[in-house]
Amino acid sequence: MARNDVLETGELTDTYYYILLSLVEARHGYLIMKNIEELTDKKFTIGPASMYTTIKKLLTAGMIEQIGDDAETRKTYIATKQGIDLLKKDVKRREEMIRHAKAILE
Repeated sequence: MARNDVLETGELTDTYYYILLSLVEARHGYLIMKNIEELTDKKFTIGPASMYTTIKKLLTAGMIEQIGDDAETRKTYIATKQGIDLLKKDVKRREEMIRHAKAILE
């Protein structure tokens, strides 16, 4: 399945996952990148090009929205209810994957 279908399937890539997770609270781009670095102890980072491409797709899909004045130099985003619901669904999917792995590996 193509990566563009990721929002339709509900199976988020790590980039989508961490950006949506970061946008449970309103943040602008630089703060999104810093939040992800802090959450993951710098084990996962997202560059500006990847982040803004993903943000554009999340905006188009209605998973996040831009808040504040469009004229601001730093655009601020926040997850919508639809985005939060998708994030919760993906967390459950990931937890199930971990249960499967533990059952086999332990």
